[in-house]
Amino acid sequence: MSLEKQPLTLTINGKTIGPVDVPVDMPMIDFLHEHLNLTGTRFGCGQGICHACTIVENHPDGSTTESRTCVFSAHYFNNKSITTIEGQAKYDKLGKVEALTPVQQAFIDHFSFQCGYCTPGFVAGATVFLDGLKRQPVQRANLESAIEEALNDHICRCTGYVRYYEAVKEVALATPGCVID
Repeated sequence: MSLEKQPLTLTINGKTIGPVDVPVDMPMIDFLHEHLNLTGTRFGCGQGICHACTIVENHPDGSTTESRTCVFSAHYFNNKSITTIEGQAKYDKLGKVEALTPVQQAFIDHFSFQCGYCTPGFVAGATVFLDGLKRQPVQRANLESAIEEALNDHICRCTGYVRYYEAVKEVALATPGCVID
């Protein structure tokens, strides 16, 4: 890693961070873990293949995309807004969880994980997928294939795919405007 540092400012989980001096080639996952103690995002393959390190990138137009934190430097996110797994749920003033997102709750209800290592990436991917459906709904007959396509790149070594997909399907069907007949 380079010793050269540059200032970095971004919004993480709704809070402005920085400017803080960060090595120019530091991966975002290292910045999250080492500088902010946000360790929920998982380091998996280190090559952007498994998607365990996925977070939600929030765009000015209100849309979202998935971003992998192991292959992008922290500086890639300069002046951007992201949401990590820690920013998904709603918290009270004491830091206790008040409410999980529909995706998180559905994953729990369906026991959509075994070891849980890939779960933060799946939560991010499912969140982005459902956000997209709110903008461009899918035909009910195409929902399962749309879920598979959206989450296909996320790898679960414990093979929890069926339960992840069932949970996402439940949320999509329960969210007005995501699915059309």
